Amino acid sequence: QVQVVESGGGLVQPGDSLRLSCAASGSIGWLRNWNWYREAPGKEREWIASINSGGSANFADFVKGRFTISRDDAKNTVYLQMNSLKPEDTADYKCNAEVRVFREDQSIDDYDYWGRGIQVTVSS
Repeated sequence: QVQVVESGGGLVQPGDSLRLSCAASGSIGWLRNWNWYREAPGKEREWIASINSGGSANFADFVKGRFTISRDDAKNTVYLQMNSLKPEDTADYKCNAEVRVFREDQSIDDYDYWGRGIQVTVSS
């Protein structure tokens, strides 16, 4: 089993920065992709950013130029650096780890693991 835990959230003022971390632990196979999502009250879950095993990243338009994503594979951790935060960035932020396990019989199993989420509040 794999556990995924976010950290680094909190209350900040508009224009401030925060860095979220998300660490995976347990029986991890190949951690292919990391994804960050957010959920705000009354809104649907939004995809924010992704980073693959090669380090290539993609971002939603609403965070381009403000957020960056990085990963430390030695620590099985992904980071979301959030700059120039706005009140509309207030949400519960969740990370998702896409894991691939290679079996002895050459078969492949893919798994999605989610953290519980961490609150980010941007308010003056």
